[in-house]
Amino acid sequence: MKRAVVYMIFRIFRTDGSALGGPPPPAARVFLTLFVSLPALGAAAPCRIEVVDKSNGWPVPLVELRTTHEARFVTDNLGLIAIDTPELLGREVWFTVRGHGYGVPKDGFGYEGVRVTLKAGGTHRLEVERRLPAKRLGRLTGAGLFAEGGKLGVKPPIPESGVFGCDSLQLAVVENRLFWLWGDTTLPHYPLGIFHSSAATTPQRPLAKFEPPLALAYDYFRDAKGTPRGVAQMPGDGPTWLAGMVALPGGRLGATYSKIRGFLEEYEVGLCVWDANKQNFAREKVIWTKSDGAKPLLLQGHPVRWKDPAGKAWLLFGDPFPAAKCPDDFDAWRNPSTWEKIPPPATPRTADGRKVPPHRGSIAWNENRRRWLAIFTESNGIPSAVGEIWYAEADSPFGPWDRLVKVVTHDNYTFYNPLLHPELTDPTAPFVLFEGTYTAEFADHAQPTPRYNYNQILYRLDFADLPPAAAR
Repeated sequence: MKRAVVYMIFRIFRTDGSALGGPPPPAARVFLTLFVSLPALGAAAPCRIEVVDKSNGWPVPLVELRTTHEARFVTDNLGLIAIDTPELLGREVWFTVRGHGYGVPKDGFGYEGVRVTLKAGGTHRLEVERRLPAKRLGRLTGAGLFAEGGKLGVKPPIPESGVFGCDSLQLAVVENRLFWLWGDTTLPHYPLGIFHSSAATTPQRPLAKFEPPLALAYDYFRDAKGTPRGVAQMPGDGPTWLAGMVALPGGRLGATYSKIRGFLEEYEVGLCVWDANKQNFAREKVIWTKSDGAKPLLLQGHPVRWKDPAGKAWLLFGDPFPAAKCPDDFDAWRNPSTWEKIPPPATPRTADGRKVPPHRGSIAWNENRRRWLAIFTESNGIPSAVGEIWYAEADSPFGPWDRLVKVVTHDNYTFYNPLLHPELTDPTAPFVLFEGTYTAEFADHAQPTPRYNYNQILYRLDFADLPPAAAR
């Protein structure tokens, strides 16, 4: 590349029309001297900040360092920050550390942070303490997953997807692949992105390891230009939202759709089925319209499979706890007369008797614990109203739920719709994985975190890290 530029400079500055080959004219020599010296005249090499978990040395994504003049830096999936800010290099700098469950000890004045002398091209390693059971593995979706590392010369393990943000996940296993479905999706070219659900597939076990840095490559459904596209545009105005997505016997993939208009007004609900030829969901039938009045029982939330004492197979739909069920076959799923309502369980309580009302979440059977597990967001939690994540167990998918432990917290930020991932690991693994949507929505004037906002973050919960309240 540089040789080509030099050639062009020779042609521009040689005015006598002679062929290239002799020494360049004086003006070209001056220009070439500046060109060759560009690296030396450019910005200083960044200072490399490595943020790691003190207990295991793992990189910690989503740790914010903030200066006394409010410059913000956030670790990427590599746990890295690259700082080339001129006024910070060559001097001692105070960083306030904020990590949503990770942090450093406070000093005598109550400030939680560190002093670092930043040097161009230097490296500083910052150890943070994990204060809750779950380990943050990294961001699953969005752009710039390895942006800070890229500034430091680290080659990203996967390419950019073209997705900047996306709402909550639904997941199903279809023909030995995972089918990932998200809600409203943000794209680079305009604030209004995809409002008819984006989707992708991956191998059934897309992660080779369960520690950071996290890199999960999705095979998105794209349009003719290669841009991720919507896959669930049902007839009618407004966005299409899907819920209760489930892989049904016979290789079919179904879901409950909702049509939305105005400010979150739901005016039609029905069933849709994946058309493998067109690679889109197609409307199967309308279940309810707003003119019908009150809504009937619907199959929404996250499905799990369960057999009753008589051996009959059922699909249970809940968010987090089962609220409806239908026989586990396609004809029953598409026939509302076979659906049955499930009474809600008692509100879960902590060991000291405090009620923890659930907002949204999911359940799954766990072979290691030999019990049903739940991960859910607390409704009106503290310190975040919709950002505190709890773990619970039960002998039955219908409860009662016990052994409650808070496993993730957020400082004035939302983390909603958490989803357990039993399909990603071996059934007897000594840990579980779950993800949720990290967003400034529904928080108290929260400042959105660059790149991370409105994206999915994956956590790992090791059973050995559960406190005595969740002991067997």
